[in-house]
Amino acid sequence: MSIGTFLQKDSYMSNSSRSLISGFVGGLAGSAVKSLIEQFLPVREVDQRSAQIKIVDDLSTKITGTPISTENEALAEQLVNIPVGGSLGAAYGYGKKDRLGLRPMDGVIFGATTWASTHETSLPILGLEPKPTDVPIKMQLNELFAHIAFGVTTELVRHYMEKQFRE
Repeated sequence: MSIGTFLQKDSYMSNSSRSLISGFVGGLAGSAVKSLIEQFLPVREVDQRSAQIKIVDDLSTKITGTPISTENEALAEQLVNIPVGGSLGAAYGYGKKDRLGLRPMDGVIFGATTWASTHETSLPILGLEPKPTDVPIKMQLNELFAHIAFGVTTELVRHYMEKQFRE
């Protein structure tokens, strides 16, 4: 049996695989859109390093003994954004495996909860970002907007991919 035939079947494994793949690709696209938006809307102070850069910098220091160079910070940030976005998208896609149809509001909710569970809670608790009360409201809204765009893009691409697999 070919992969195409497998993905078109209506079995638990086929449905799960379609949903995971569709969500993963959607999450990658959502991450790209979020990163693009963040190029135009500031989400942190100019001198503030992102949580992603802090994570990769710490890892680099532990492995090589030296932090990442300033020239490689943009690449380092994407080395975290891409797999995290893809993984979140895959989980989202799997959660929607039994819900056919395009639901942009689900993407809005997905993006907003991703923002709330990272930038408003876990990242400040881990010391990777300042407390929400220390971040200007405009930057918080920019970050929320970028995450909502991530969620909606993930839903649009997930739906498109799912539809293509079924046809």
